[in-house]
Amino acid sequence: MSAARDVARFIFKTVPTADVTAAERALMHELFDACYRQANHAHLEKSLTRLRFVSFAWHDDQPVGFGLADSRIVDLPRLPQQAVILGGLCCVLPEFRRRGLFGELERRAVMACDPPRADRHLACGRVAHPGAFRTLGPPDRVVPRSGIRPTPWQQEVGRAVADLYGVEKFDPETFVCIGSGTPIGYPVIELEAEPSEWEVFRHVNRDRGDALLGLCWHPDAPEGW
Repeated sequence: MSAARDVARFIFKTVPTADVTAAERALMHELFDACYRQANHAHLEKSLTRLRFVSFAWHDDQPVGFGLADSRIVDLPRLPQQAVILGGLCCVLPEFRRRGLFGELERRAVMACDPPRADRHLACGRVAHPGAFRTLGPPDRVVPRSGIRPTPWQQEVGRAVADLYGVEKFDPETFVCIGSGTPIGYPVIELEAEPSEWEVFRHVNRDRGDALLGLCWHPDAPEGW
């Protein structure tokens, strides 16, 4: 069954994070606990203040996932008025993965933002493992890339995007969002990945609460990128 047909079997709801009810907030925390060991609930609460929309998914009245995201028009270094998509925390119960839910939850949260139309946009995400990193775009277009130092321009844009996420400490050489010293959580996931895919995560210290920032232009990058 295709991912599109499988997604049609779920019920979705998208709401502004500012309007999340107490029951919806509790549900998000429960799903966070189910998808991450040592889930850091303060991290989730901070995300709710940074990203403007959240989508929920149900299957036969069972809540199975949520995804946070945002889309904005911002001035990036050397690039005024750019469309930027900020992917956020997305949790899908293990038994409902590989059905296209991750992408659909994020897509719905982004579409709720209704940003001005743009021919080009920058997809961004703070990720914990290669599986999430793959969702940003083709590996030959995503920054950072294994064995390739980000250019000064890419480092400047990386810092600007990290600021949008509220990241205080960012390493522009490795694109690591340095944590506060407390783990965000450890994903409960069975992942098949090549050693080369883990290389860009070499400096990520999950015990410290680190995450890797990934960037990818769609459909193509600006000249000189």
